[in-house]
Amino acid sequence: RLTEHGYRIVSGGTDNHLMLVDLRPAGIDGSIAQHALDECGITVNKNSIPFDTAGPFKPSGIRIGTPAVTTRGMKVADVEKVADFIHAALANHDDDAKLAEIREKVYAFNREFPLPE
Repeated sequence: RLTEHGYRIVSGGTDNHLMLVDLRPAGIDGSIAQHALDECGITVNKNSIPFDTAGPFKPSGIRIGTPAVTTRGMKVADVEKVADFIHAALANHDDDAKLAEIREKVYAFNREFPLPE
């Protein structure tokens, strides 16, 4: 789903529980993305991508792991919604009010998928 929003998955797909997303098409760096997503309650890590010319403090990508969503029992359609939240946060990274709205939607969505006890 992230590719539908214009992002590039570095490996071309997801063969394991991690994916590295190239943010250069969106015009933001991994540090900005990590902060915006953190504000929305979505945890990712800023990460350099292969042949990254940006410095280590402003890398061109983010790393996303899937264990948190699979542990909560999310299915493909649910993960697509998470991708939509990620895109919304990145597209509005400089709008605190919009990030707060997205955070409320993320929290409401997560209540549908409680952590196992």
